[in-house]
Amino acid sequence: MPTPPALTLRDVISTVPAEFRQRSTARGLAIAGRDIAIYGGAVTGLILTHSWWATLLFWAVAGFAVAAMFVAGHDAAHGTLTDNNRLNGFLGRLLFLPSLHNYEAWVLGHNRIHHGHTVKQNMDFVWHPLTVDDYRRLGALKKLRHRLEWSMFGAGAYYTRDVWWTKMIRLTDPPPRFAKGIRRDARLLYITLLGAAVGMAFLGGLASGDVVGALWLITEVLVVPAMLFMWIIGWTVYVHHIDPDIKWYHRHEWTKVAGQLEGTTILRIPKFWDLFFHSIFIHTPHHVDMRIPCYHLAGAAEAIKAAFPDRVIDRKLRLRDYFRATRTCKLYDFDNHEWLPYAAATNPPMA
Repeated sequence: MPTPPALTLRDVISTVPAEFRQRSTARGLAIAGRDIAIYGGAVTGLILTHSWWATLLFWAVAGFAVAAMFVAGHDAAHGTLTDNNRLNGFLGRLLFLPSLHNYEAWVLGHNRIHHGHTVKQNMDFVWHPLTVDDYRRLGALKKLRHRLEWSMFGAGAYYTRDVWWTKMIRLTDPPPRFAKGIRRDARLLYITLLGAAVGMAFLGGLASGDVVGALWLITEVLVVPAMLFMWIIGWTVYVHHIDPDIKWYHRHEWTKVAGQLEGTTILRIPKFWDLFFHSIFIHTPHHVDMRIPCYHLAGAAEAIKAAFPDRVIDRKLRLRDYFRATRTCKLYDFDNHEWLPYAAATNPPMA
């Protein structure tokens, strides 16, 4: 019998009804407006409150609101939040500001590189695992850093350093096609941040009468919510792509189906939390077809699952699975497609 043709990503995409790729400006604006309103309320609360417990509460709300705005901005960066591409660009840049992200740099790193090369060795930079030899070549401090960042407590540290700082802020020598846009969005980000910092300093100094109060309000309103966001989004990206059941591949053996259908997860979270995450934990259809808006991911997921029930990771989000992943997923053997413990790097190499 002739060998059946290999499954292609186009075949997978064809299982998703076209209705799930339809964009809605009204729905996109409603999502953006709701997120901005929640964030604005949290910021107002931080400016006006003087009690420690209220500050903690507003910090939590602000951190999740920044994450919500970021996820909506992420959809805008894919051109799917609304039915107007220019409006998507405007909303994406606006929604990215509280998380201190460069919109055009994100489009390059996320849309082009991460989505184009998901779970491909030396290409996908998001939570890319080290091999045993990679780890052995690290110095003592970098080994310690790796152990922190790949621990159950390290998601925020990893995202802040490796994604935000390296790919958003320190990005040097981008491709010429993106360089002008990245520089423009960097100016937008820094001017907005400077203006917000001056405003917070003025309000803080006015209320306290000293420099300490001015600096504290900058920290309270701008810095702490952004840092909370870094941990929230770092953890979110980790559970989407790092799991004992997710394989990574050498370049020569990687396929789009392996990357986009099998290289991520569908994780079911309580509906309340989806107020802040906009269905992004239903991540497989987002990778299969970036044209699917966040508000259609649930329907698209059902279509993909029905067609490929044995190739989709779909389960309830559970902390014990996250803890299992952080214990299991330390180093990676790309030849045998298996996760290894740090002990594999302490054993002498095979002759």
